[in-house]
Amino acid sequence: MIVVTANRVSGKRVVRTLGLVRGNTIRARHIGKDIMAVFRNIVGGEVAEYTKLLAESREQALDRMVDEARGLGADAVISLRFQTSMIMGGAAELLAYGTAVVLETDAD
Repeated sequence: MIVVTANRVSGKRVVRTLGLVRGNTIRARHIGKDIMAVFRNIVGGEVAEYTKLLAESREQALDRMVDEARGLGADAVISLRFQTSMIMGGAAELLAYGTAVVLETDAD
């Protein structure tokens, strides 16, 4: 599955637009990770616990979006975007969305 943030894929043309696809996950912080984050905040540097949590969340949201696109018969998702929103204190949603399409190689 080709997934791009651009509106097109070089060397390909969109032959069918299947519509909006999305995948999301909602994650809550973990008390152990919060304690480590507090220590890192005191001494400075990257908060690796949250970096890992967000990376895992992005991958899960992407996987869910790609699964939805495959279910529609797409071979690509164009115009990929990510969005986050706070659900409640300590929990946030990460949403991946884009347009599911069918591509064909350009004859140029």
